[in-house]
Formats: sequence, structure tokens, C-alpha cells
Amino acid sequence: MVGYVVFLRVGAVMAVVPAFGEQVVPMRVRLALGLAFTAVVAPAVAPEAVMLAAAGNGWMRALATEVVAGLALGLALRLFVIALQTAGTMAAQATSLSQFFGGAGVDPQPAISQLLVVGGLALAVMAGLHVRLAELLVLSYALMPVGAFPPGWELAGWGVAQVSRAFALAFTLAAPFVIAALVYNMALGAINRAMPQLMVAFVGAPALTLGGLVLLFLVAPAGLAVWLAAFGGFLSDPFGMPP
Repeated sequence: MVGYVVFLRVGAVMAVVPAFGEQVVPMRVRLALGLAFTAVVAPAVAPEAVMLAAAGNGWMRALATEVVAGLALGLALRLFVIALQTAGTMAAQATSLSQFFGGAGVDPQPAISQLLVVGGLALAVMAGLHVRLAELLVLSYALMPVGAFPPGWELAGWGVAQVSRAFALAFTLAAPFVIAALVYNMALGAINRAMPQLMVAFVGAPALTLGGLVLLFLVAPAGLAVWLAAFGGFLSDPFGMPP
């Protein structure tokens, strides 16, 4: 019964967590990962789970409360992947690369989004995502007690704050591309006014694409470092208010 209570929260997290919960990961592998994390987390939270298991209708209450808690944590982590996808889409739109290999993944998205997502997930796993995730799951039982629904207004406010942070992070990562594209297009407009006979579109479009690729090469490492720092900060303090 204790393993069942813990698996409900762990399984809900593993369904949507970055890296381990991706759609390209087979369902059996995700199930095995959920059982493995359950075996790691259960001994640390056994007293709380035993109290719920001893209740008469504990399994029914756990089915509701633990799934809600797990999905809340998992979706908050998933927002960091969505931030990378949003940043990549903005950068691709700004550099005329929005349709370049757009359907290469499970979810159709620009190539820049694919690169950022794969790079971010690789960095997270290399930084010990499995260890940090186990720590987060153990910590969640102190912040979201087993068998108790979190207050709706607190959960709603926390969720809105996470969405706001995700979009702010996406805009931060895509800012160099948007600013460079704005300056470049303004320069093309000035050249077009000065030399109307020059077809600036034929000259400017290839240069914009090349500049976007060069900018991606220069900016992506720093952007992924910023993303990894924000991701690590959330794992360390998931219920702290974002800056």
C-alpha cells in the first residue's frame, strides 16, 4: 500500500517530466523509470504514506490527492521545455527559419526549437537530473503533504507564476534574435528608401538566414546556460516565487 501511494505521485510526475517523460520514450521505459523512482523515494516518505494507508478509504483519497500533486510538479517542470520551444519558434520566425525541417520531431516545430530542446535536455541529464528529481520528489512531501489537497488559490497562484516565468525565460532566450532581426530589417528599409532600384529582398533574405545561423552558433551556449540555471533553481526551490 505504501508503494501504491508513492507511485501515484511519482507516476504522475514521470508522465510529463522533461527527458524521462518525452513522447519518444517508450511507455514501458517510462513505467520502469516510475517504479525505480518509487523504490528510491518510498523509504524516505514511508511514515507519511503509512498513515494514509492505515485510513479506511486511504487508497481512494490517495488516488485523488497524489495524482494532483504529481501532475502539478510535472507540468511545472514541463513548462521549462515549453519555454525552449517558444524561444526557438520566436528565433526562427525572426530569422526566416520557421519552416526549416519543421516536422522533424514528434511535435512539428522549427529546427531551432529542436536544437534548443535537445541541447537543454542533454544538459539537464548531464547535470544529474535523476538525482535532483529524486530530491524534488522527497521534498514535495514536506511542501505538499500526502493525502491533503493543496489550497486551490495557492495552487492557482503558483501555477500562474510558473507560466509567467516560462514565458519570461522564453523571451529572454529569444531576445538576441528578435533584436538583431529588428535592426537588420530597419537597415534594409533604409537602404530600400535610399536605393529603390535595388531589390533588397533578394539580397537581404539570404543574409538574414545566414546571420541567424551564425547568431545561433554564438548565442545558443549562453542561452542554454541561462535555461539550465533557471531549471536548477526550480528543482532546488520549486515553491519559491520566481524573480
